[in-house]
Amino acid sequence: MPMFKPSEVYQFAVKIEENGEHFYRKIVEKMEDEEVKELFQFLADEEVKHQEIFEKMLEKIEDYNPPESYPGEYFNYLRSYAENLIFSIETLEQELADIDSSLSAINYGIKKELNTISYYNEIKNMVPDSEVNKIESIIAEERKHVVKLSEIKESLNK
Repeated sequence: MPMFKPSEVYQFAVKIEENGEHFYRKIVEKMEDEEVKELFQFLADEEVKHQEIFEKMLEKIEDYNPPESYPGEYFNYLRSYAENLIFSIETLEQELADIDSSLSAINYGIKKELNTISYYNEIKNMVPDSEVNKIESIIAEERKHVVKLSEIKESLNK
């Protein structure tokens, strides 16, 4: 019997979005630059939208058993990825303490958005074909976030 629970992949995605929203709202509180604050407020609001999409997907999940070397292999990989690389709530306070400027906040945001994109590219392999386009649209939005962050970073560096 496989240990993989497809619904948990979506639950990880919901958690990533929740933690991302929390992080971005904390940055809004911490930053003084209005342009940076507005950007992170926008990103926090986007995370809420993504969370809602994943929650709707979770409601109609189908069972899926990916090809694995051993039961639970892929699921364990995704869980580890989500818990260790993307918006870990356990390390959030320390990471926030290390952010001491608009530039460091933006660099951190870029890194986390890129990690999120990588994760979502992985979970595309885990969802029914009918859901892949939704994941791809979220990836496209996450890429736009990277572009926005990069544009602000470029303007700060001038």
